[in-house]
Amino acid sequence: MPNPAETAAPGPHAERDNTARRSPLLPTVDERLAMQLQKLGADRFAHVNGTLERHLHATMLLLRRWGNPEPVCLAGLYHAVYGTGGIRGRLAGLDARSGVAEVIGKEAEALAYLYGACDRERFHPRIGTPAQWIFVDRFTGCEYPITEAALRAFCEMTVANELELAEASVSFRERHRTELRLLFARMRGLISAAAHDAAALTLG
Repeated sequence: MPNPAETAAPGPHAERDNTARRSPLLPTVDERLAMQLQKLGADRFAHVNGTLERHLHATMLLLRRWGNPEPVCLAGLYHAVYGTGGIRGRLAGLDARSGVAEVIGKEAEALAYLYGACDRERFHPRIGTPAQWIFVDRFTGCEYPITEAALRAFCEMTVANELELAEASVSFRERHRTELRLLFARMRGLISAAAHDAAALTLG
């Protein structure tokens, strides 16, 4: 799986203006959620096509456009809060899980954790095989069963995350087109028709 955002997060003790600002990126989203991301430093975390804040917002908007339940959409907004297998650094440590859950809800936080915890090299190849029901957690080093609902949400978030990058960057799209096509093909039946159609349109 591509590791597109090998960038470093701001230091945990970096000085910043803690005054939250209104985000122009999500006019239809609860401002409190966007402001909490700013307080965590998402607006100054370098990412592939700008800031991590922009990427997180755009990923959530894709999930909403595809008609996903609100917990999945909110998990998309916070999918990199604990870091992911594709970036260096994080916005919050795992000791902040209860606080994140207070902001986005327990269901959304659990999905955000799942996305960040994924050991992509070991778990992605399992998708589309009988082994897909055993998740590989890079944080704990453990393997454990995953429910169908969680796997579907994980796959939907994965498509949204990668397509957001592919839509915004021609170089990313061309570099990872074949790999993403294969991954998304294995996710057929786990992702929504809207996500499948968006992948086909973006990747050709």
